[in-house]
Amino acid sequence: MAPWYSFIFPSHKNKNGQYMDWINTFRDSKIAINLAEQLNNMQPRPARIMEVCGTHTVSIAHNGIREFMPPGIVLTSGPGCPVCVTDTSEVDLFIAAAKRKDTIITTFGDLIKVPGSSSTLKNEKTNGADIRIVYSPLDAVEIARQNSNKEIVFLGIGFETTTPTVAAAIMQAEKTGVNNFSVISAHKLMPPALEALVADDEVKIDGLLCPGHVSIIIGANAYEPLVEKYNIPCVISGFEAVDILHGIIMLVEQIENSRAEIEISYDRAVYQHENSTALHIMYQVFTPAVSIWRGLGEIPSSGLVIKEEYKKYDAEHKLGLKKIKSNKSSGCQCGEVLKGIITPKQCKLFDRACQPENPIGPCMVSSEGACAAFFRYGR
Repeated sequence: MAPWYSFIFPSHKNKNGQYMDWINTFRDSKIAINLAEQLNNMQPRPARIMEVCGTHTVSIAHNGIREFMPPGIVLTSGPGCPVCVTDTSEVDLFIAAAKRKDTIITTFGDLIKVPGSSSTLKNEKTNGADIRIVYSPLDAVEIARQNSNKEIVFLGIGFETTTPTVAAAIMQAEKTGVNNFSVISAHKLMPPALEALVADDEVKIDGLLCPGHVSIIIGANAYEPLVEKYNIPCVISGFEAVDILHGIIMLVEQIENSRAEIEISYDRAVYQHENSTALHIMYQVFTPAVSIWRGLGEIPSSGLVIKEEYKKYDAEHKLGLKKIKSNKSSGCQCGEVLKGIITPKQCKLFDRACQPENPIGPCMVSSEGACAAFFRYGR
Protein backbone atom coordinates (compact mmCIF):
# COMPACT_ATOMS: atom_id res chain seq x y z
CA MET A 1 0.00 0.00 0.00
CA ALA A 2 1.39 3.39 -0.97
CA PRO A 3 2.14 5.80 1.88
CA TRP A 4 -0.43 8.53 2.53
CA TYR A 5 1.92 11.19 1.16
CA SER A 6 1.94 9.55 -2.27
CA PHE A 7 -0.39 12.38 -3.33
CA ILE A 8 2.73 14.28 -4.38
CA PHE A 9 3.28 11.83 -7.23
CA PRO A 10 1.31 12.28 -10.45
CA SER A 11 -0.15 8.77 -10.39
CA HIS A 12 -2.18 9.47 -7.27
CA LYS A 13 -5.88 10.33 -7.28
CA ASN A 14 -8.12 11.23 -4.37
CA LYS A 15 -11.04 9.07 -3.28
CA ASN A 16 -13.30 10.73 -5.86
CA GLY A 17 -10.96 9.69 -8.65
CA GLN A 18 -9.78 13.24 -9.26
CA TYR A 19 -6.17 14.38 -9.47
CA MET A 20 -5.17 16.91 -6.84
CA ASP A 21 -4.72 20.35 -8.39
CA TRP A 22 -1.40 20.84 -6.66
CA ILE A 23 0.28 17.52 -7.61
CA ASN A 24 2.16 19.00 -10.55
CA THR A 25 2.90 22.18 -8.60
CA PHE A 26 4.72 20.38 -5.81
CA ARG A 27 5.75 17.11 -7.52
CA ASP A 28 9.38 18.11 -7.66
CA SER A 29 9.42 20.10 -4.47
CA LYS A 30 11.80 18.67 -1.90
CA ILE A 31 10.15 20.85 0.71
CA ALA A 32 6.73 19.29 0.13
CA ILE A 33 8.17 15.79 0.08
CA ASN A 34 10.14 16.34 3.27
CA LEU A 35 7.16 17.82 5.08
CA ALA A 36 4.89 14.99 3.98
CA GLU A 37 7.41 12.34 5.06
CA GLN A 38 8.05 14.12 8.34
CA LEU A 39 4.37 14.21 9.22
CA ASN A 40 3.85 10.62 8.13
CA ASN A 41 6.78 9.38 10.26
CA MET A 42 5.49 11.14 13.38
CA GLN A 43 2.65 8.66 13.93
CA PRO A 44 1.02 11.13 16.31
CA ARG A 45 -1.62 10.37 18.85
CA PRO A 46 -5.20 11.46 17.98
CA ALA A 47 -5.70 15.22 17.96
CA ARG A 48 -8.23 17.75 16.66
CA ILE A 49 -6.70 20.80 15.00
CA MET A 50 -8.87 23.77 14.09
CA GLU A 51 -7.92 26.02 11.20
CA VAL A 52 -9.42 29.34 12.24
CA CYS A 53 -9.12 31.31 9.00
CA GLY A 54 -11.58 30.91 6.16
CA THR A 55 -8.75 31.19 3.65
CA HIS A 56 -7.09 28.22 5.35
CA THR A 57 -10.34 26.26 5.05
CA VAL A 58 -10.54 26.94 1.31
CA SER A 59 -6.87 26.08 0.74
CA ILE A 60 -7.15 22.85 2.74
CA ALA A 61 -10.23 21.79 0.76
CA HIS A 62 -8.81 22.90 -2.58
CA ASN A 63 -5.56 21.03 -2.08
CA GLY A 64 -7.08 17.91 -0.55
CA ILE A 65 -5.01 18.25 2.62
CA ARG A 66 -7.74 17.03 4.96
CA GLU A 67 -7.94 13.69 3.15
CA PHE A 68 -4.25 13.03 3.57
CA MET A 69 -3.84 13.54 7.29
CA PRO A 70 -2.26 10.60 9.09
CA PRO A 71 -4.63 8.49 11.21
CA GLY A 72 -5.91 10.31 14.27
CA ILE A 73 -5.25 13.88 13.06
CA VAL A 74 -8.57 15.61 12.37
CA LEU A 75 -8.77 19.06 10.79
CA THR A 76 -11.88 21.08 11.58
CA SER A 77 -12.97 24.53 10.43
CA GLY A 78 -13.50 27.48 12.77
CA PRO A 79 -15.09 30.94 12.92
CA GLY A 80 -12.63 32.67 10.60
CA CYS A 81 -15.02 33.73 7.84
CA PRO A 82 -16.26 37.31 8.43
CA VAL A 83 -19.49 36.84 6.48
CA CYS A 84 -20.23 33.54 8.21
CA VAL A 85 -20.00 34.89 11.77
CA THR A 86 -22.17 37.93 11.00
CA ASP A 87 -25.35 37.36 13.02
CA THR A 88 -28.83 37.35 11.48
CA SER A 89 -29.74 40.42 13.57
CA GLU A 90 -26.88 42.31 11.91
CA VAL A 91 -27.97 41.20 8.43
CA ASP A 92 -31.50 42.39 9.27
CA LEU A 93 -30.03 45.76 10.23
CA PHE A 94 -28.30 45.96 6.83
CA ILE A 95 -31.58 45.15 5.10
CA ALA A 96 -33.46 47.77 7.14
CA ALA A 97 -30.95 50.39 6.00
CA ALA A 98 -31.33 49.25 2.38
CA LYS A 99 -35.10 49.81 2.52
CA ARG A 100 -34.69 53.49 3.36
CA LYS A 101 -35.37 56.05 0.65
CA ASP A 102 -32.59 58.41 -0.38
CA THR A 103 -30.01 55.87 0.82
CA ILE A 104 -27.28 54.10 -1.13
CA ILE A 105 -25.86 50.93 0.44
CA THR A 106 -22.24 50.10 -0.28
CA THR A 107 -20.91 46.66 0.58
CA PHE A 108 -18.46 43.90 -0.21
CA GLY A 109 -19.91 41.30 -2.59
CA ASP A 110 -20.18 38.30 -0.29
CA LEU A 111 -22.88 39.96 1.82
CA ILE A 112 -25.37 40.30 -1.02
CA LYS A 113 -26.87 36.80 -0.77
CA VAL A 114 -26.62 36.25 3.00
CA PRO A 115 -30.14 35.57 4.28
CA GLY A 116 -31.66 37.67 7.03
CA SER A 117 -34.89 36.80 8.82
CA SER A 118 -37.11 37.50 5.82
CA SER A 119 -34.99 38.85 2.96
CA THR A 120 -31.53 39.37 1.52
CA LEU A 121 -29.73 42.40 0.15
CA LYS A 122 -30.00 40.78 -3.27
CA ASN A 123 -33.79 40.66 -2.95
CA GLU A 124 -33.89 44.28 -1.82
CA LYS A 125 -31.76 45.29 -4.80
CA THR A 126 -34.20 43.47 -7.08
CA ASN A 127 -37.02 45.41 -5.42
CA GLY A 128 -35.36 48.72 -6.23
CA ALA A 129 -32.90 49.41 -3.40
CA ASP A 130 -29.69 51.15 -4.48
CA ILE A 131 -27.03 48.67 -3.38
CA ARG A 132 -23.53 48.89 -4.83
CA ILE A 133 -20.57 46.54 -4.59
CA VAL A 134 -17.31 48.27 -3.64
CA TYR A 135 -13.78 46.97 -3.25
CA SER A 136 -12.69 49.51 -0.64
CA PRO A 137 -14.45 51.65 1.99
CA LEU A 138 -12.77 54.63 0.34
CA ASP A 139 -14.85 53.88 -2.77
CA ALA A 140 -17.93 54.44 -0.60
CA VAL A 141 -16.59 57.84 0.51
CA GLU A 142 -16.14 58.79 -3.15
CA ILE A 143 -19.73 57.70 -3.92
CA ALA A 144 -20.87 59.92 -1.04
CA ARG A 145 -18.93 62.86 -2.49
CA GLN A 146 -20.63 62.35 -5.84
CA ASN A 147 -24.14 61.94 -4.37
CA SER A 148 -24.49 64.70 -1.81
CA ASN A 149 -28.29 64.44 -1.80
CA LYS A 150 -28.24 60.87 -0.49
CA GLU A 151 -26.91 59.08 2.59
CA ILE A 152 -24.21 56.55 1.72
CA VAL A 153 -24.06 53.66 4.18
CA PHE A 154 -21.12 51.27 4.19
CA LEU A 155 -21.77 47.84 5.69
CA GLY A 156 -18.73 47.20 7.86
CA ILE A 157 -17.90 43.56 8.52
CA GLY A 158 -14.60 41.78 9.02
CA PHE A 159 -11.81 41.28 11.51
CA GLU A 160 -8.72 43.27 12.39
CA THR A 161 -7.47 42.80 8.81
CA THR A 162 -10.00 45.11 7.16
CA THR A 163 -11.30 47.27 10.01
CA PRO A 164 -8.38 49.76 9.88
CA THR A 165 -9.35 50.56 6.28
CA VAL A 166 -12.90 51.38 7.40
CA ALA A 167 -11.51 53.60 10.16
CA ALA A 168 -9.33 55.32 7.57
CA ALA A 169 -12.39 55.92 5.38
CA ILE A 170 -14.25 57.57 8.26
CA MET A 171 -11.22 59.75 8.99
CA GLN A 172 -11.00 60.65 5.29
CA ALA A 173 -14.69 61.60 5.23
CA GLU A 174 -14.17 63.90 8.20
CA LYS A 175 -11.02 65.42 6.73
CA THR A 176 -12.68 66.21 3.40
CA GLY A 177 -16.00 67.34 4.86
CA VAL A 178 -18.11 64.48 3.49
CA ASN A 179 -21.05 64.38 5.91
CA ASN A 180 -23.43 62.08 4.03
CA PHE A 181 -21.31 58.99 4.70
CA SER A 182 -21.86 56.54 7.57
CA VAL A 183 -20.99 52.99 8.61
CA ILE A 184 -22.89 50.15 10.23
CA SER A 185 -20.17 48.50 12.28
CA ALA A 186 -20.44 44.74 12.58
CA HIS A 187 -16.65 44.41 12.88
CA LYS A 188 -15.25 41.73 15.13
CA LEU A 189 -12.04 40.99 17.06
CA MET A 190 -10.51 37.54 16.78
CA PRO A 191 -8.75 36.87 20.16
CA PRO A 192 -11.92 37.19 22.34
CA ALA A 193 -13.78 34.82 20.02
CA LEU A 194 -11.00 32.24 20.18
CA GLU A 195 -11.06 32.41 23.96
CA ALA A 196 -14.84 31.86 23.98
CA LEU A 197 -14.38 28.94 21.62
CA VAL A 198 -11.63 27.24 23.61
CA ALA A 199 -13.52 27.78 26.87
CA ASP A 200 -16.65 26.11 25.46
CA ASP A 201 -16.96 22.56 26.87
CA GLU A 202 -18.86 21.54 23.75
CA VAL A 203 -15.85 22.29 21.57
CA LYS A 204 -12.94 19.85 21.65
CA ILE A 205 -9.75 21.33 20.19
CA ASP A 206 -6.15 20.25 20.78
CA GLY A 207 -4.46 22.96 18.69
CA LEU A 208 -5.20 26.12 16.71
CA LEU A 209 -3.90 26.96 13.25
CA CYS A 210 -4.18 30.71 13.71
CA PRO A 211 -5.21 33.15 10.98
CA GLY A 212 -2.37 34.61 8.95
CA HIS A 213 -4.10 37.77 7.71
CA VAL A 214 -5.37 38.83 11.13
CA SER A 215 -2.01 38.03 12.71
CA ILE A 216 -0.22 40.42 10.35
CA ILE A 217 -2.15 43.18 12.10
CA ILE A 218 -2.37 42.01 15.72
CA GLY A 219 0.95 40.13 15.94
CA ALA A 220 1.71 36.78 17.55
CA ASN A 221 1.82 38.23 21.05
CA ALA A 222 -1.96 38.74 20.90
CA TYR A 223 -2.43 34.98 21.38
CA GLU A 224 -0.17 34.67 24.43
CA PRO A 225 -3.02 35.13 26.98
CA LEU A 226 -4.96 32.35 25.23
CA VAL A 227 -1.99 29.98 25.33
CA GLU A 228 -1.19 30.74 28.96
CA LYS A 229 -4.76 30.52 30.24
CA TYR A 230 -5.93 27.44 28.34
CA ASN A 231 -2.64 25.67 27.65
CA ILE A 232 -3.48 25.24 23.97
CA PRO A 233 -0.83 25.08 21.22
CA CYS A 234 -1.10 27.80 18.54
CA VAL A 235 0.72 28.15 15.22
CA ILE A 236 0.27 31.02 12.77
CA SER A 237 0.38 29.67 9.23
CA GLY A 238 0.44 31.00 5.70
CA PHE A 239 -2.00 29.86 3.03
CA GLU A 240 -0.08 27.78 0.51
CA ALA A 241 -0.31 24.01 0.85
CA VAL A 242 3.30 23.80 2.03
CA ASP A 243 2.63 26.56 4.58
CA ILE A 244 -0.31 24.65 6.00
CA LEU A 245 1.57 21.33 6.12
CA HIS A 246 4.40 23.04 7.96
CA GLY A 247 1.99 24.64 10.42
CA ILE A 248 0.29 21.32 11.11
CA ILE A 249 3.64 19.66 11.77
CA MET A 250 4.55 22.38 14.26
CA LEU A 251 1.22 21.89 16.04
CA VAL A 252 1.58 18.11 16.11
CA GLU A 253 5.08 18.45 17.58
CA GLN A 254 3.72 20.69 20.33
CA ILE A 255 0.89 18.28 21.09
CA GLU A 256 3.21 15.26 21.09
CA ASN A 257 5.64 16.98 23.44
CA SER A 258 2.88 18.37 25.70
CA ARG A 259 3.94 21.94 24.91
CA ALA A 260 1.67 24.94 24.52
CA GLU A 261 3.27 27.91 22.76
CA ILE A 262 2.49 30.43 20.08
CA GLU A 263 4.77 29.78 17.11
CA ILE A 264 5.04 31.53 13.76
CA SER A 265 5.25 29.45 10.60
CA TYR A 266 4.26 32.45 8.47
CA ASP A 267 7.35 34.45 9.44
CA ARG A 268 7.68 36.14 6.05
CA ALA A 269 4.65 38.24 6.97
CA VAL A 270 3.88 37.89 10.69
CA TYR A 271 5.94 39.20 13.61
CA GLN A 272 5.68 38.90 17.37
CA HIS A 273 4.61 42.53 17.67
CA GLU A 274 1.52 44.11 16.15
CA ASN A 275 1.21 46.53 13.26
CA SER A 276 1.01 49.57 15.51
CA THR A 277 0.08 51.96 12.69
CA ALA A 278 -2.95 49.93 11.60
CA LEU A 279 -4.15 49.36 15.16
CA HIS A 280 -3.67 53.02 16.05
CA ILE A 281 -5.93 54.03 13.16
CA MET A 282 -8.48 51.36 14.09
CA TYR A 283 -8.69 52.33 17.75
CA GLN A 284 -8.73 56.03 16.95
CA VAL A 285 -12.20 55.51 15.45
CA PHE A 286 -13.49 52.29 17.07
CA THR A 287 -13.70 50.97 20.62
CA PRO A 288 -14.35 47.36 21.78
CA ALA A 289 -17.89 46.33 22.75
CA VAL A 290 -20.00 43.22 23.19
CA SER A 291 -20.83 41.52 19.88
CA ILE A 292 -23.03 38.67 18.69
CA TRP A 293 -21.26 35.94 16.73
CA ARG A 294 -23.22 33.39 14.77
CA GLY A 295 -22.86 30.09 16.60
CA LEU A 296 -20.89 31.56 19.50
CA GLY A 297 -23.48 34.02 20.85
CA GLU A 298 -22.63 37.22 22.70
CA ILE A 299 -18.93 37.68 23.46
CA PRO A 300 -17.73 40.62 25.59
CA SER A 301 -15.26 43.03 23.98
CA SER A 302 -15.28 41.07 20.72
CA GLY A 303 -16.88 43.73 18.53
CA LEU A 304 -16.09 47.30 17.59
CA VAL A 305 -18.40 50.32 17.78
CA ILE A 306 -17.72 53.83 16.54
CA LYS A 307 -16.42 56.21 19.21
CA GLU A 308 -18.44 59.20 20.40
CA GLU A 309 -16.22 61.72 18.61
CA TYR A 310 -17.04 60.04 15.28
CA LYS A 311 -20.72 59.39 16.09
CA LYS A 312 -21.97 61.36 13.10
CA TYR A 313 -20.56 58.56 10.95
CA ASP A 314 -22.39 55.84 12.91
CA ALA A 315 -25.32 54.80 10.69
CA GLU A 316 -27.21 53.12 13.53
CA HIS A 317 -27.16 56.36 15.52
CA LYS A 318 -27.56 58.68 12.54
CA LEU A 319 -30.50 56.86 10.94
CA GLY A 320 -32.14 55.59 14.13
CA LEU A 321 -31.69 51.93 13.20
CA LYS A 322 -32.50 49.36 15.88
CA LYS A 323 -31.05 45.87 16.05
CA ILE A 324 -33.68 43.20 16.81
CA LYS A 325 -32.69 39.68 17.78
CA SER A 326 -34.18 37.11 15.45
CA ASN A 327 -35.55 33.80 16.72
CA LYS A 328 -36.43 32.46 13.28
CA SER A 329 -34.87 29.08 12.46
CA SER A 330 -34.15 27.90 8.93
CA GLY A 331 -32.68 24.56 9.94
CA CYS A 332 -29.23 25.83 8.97
CA GLN A 333 -26.45 24.46 11.18
CA CYS A 334 -23.79 27.05 10.30
CA GLY A 335 -23.32 27.79 14.01
CA GLU A 336 -22.29 24.20 14.72
CA VAL A 337 -20.03 24.19 11.65
CA LEU A 338 -18.31 27.39 12.85
CA LYS A 339 -17.62 25.79 16.23
CA GLY A 340 -16.21 22.66 14.62
CA ILE A 341 -18.87 20.48 16.24
CA ILE A 342 -20.02 19.10 12.88
CA THR A 343 -18.61 19.13 9.37
CA PRO A 344 -20.59 20.79 6.56
CA LYS A 345 -21.50 17.36 5.19
CA GLN A 346 -23.17 16.50 8.50
CA CYS A 347 -25.63 19.38 8.16
CA LYS A 348 -28.98 18.00 7.04
CA LEU A 349 -29.39 20.79 4.48
CA PHE A 350 -25.95 20.48 2.86
CA ASP A 351 -26.11 19.72 -0.89
CA ARG A 352 -29.87 19.27 -0.56
CA ALA A 353 -31.84 22.41 0.19
CA CYS A 354 -28.62 24.41 0.66
CA GLN A 355 -26.39 24.91 -2.36
CA PRO A 356 -24.41 27.89 -3.68
CA GLU A 357 -27.23 28.78 -6.09
CA ASN A 358 -29.74 28.70 -3.22
CA PRO A 359 -27.81 29.17 0.04
CA ILE A 360 -29.71 28.76 3.30
CA GLY A 361 -26.82 29.86 5.50
CA PRO A 362 -23.80 32.18 5.24
CA CYS A 363 -21.26 29.34 5.29
CA MET A 364 -22.57 28.39 1.84
CA VAL A 365 -22.75 32.01 0.65
CA SER A 366 -19.25 33.23 1.40
CA SER A 367 -16.32 32.34 -0.82
CA GLU A 368 -14.44 31.57 2.43
CA GLY A 369 -17.26 29.61 4.03
CA ALA A 370 -16.63 26.02 5.07
CA CYS A 371 -19.82 24.76 3.40
CA ALA A 372 -18.95 26.46 0.11
CA ALA A 373 -15.44 24.97 0.25
CA PHE A 374 -16.73 21.48 1.00
CA PHE A 375 -19.37 21.78 -1.74
CA ARG A 376 -16.88 22.90 -4.34
CA TYR A 377 -13.98 20.59 -3.53
CA GLY A 378 -15.19 17.84 -1.25
CA ARG A 379 -18.43 16.43 -2.59
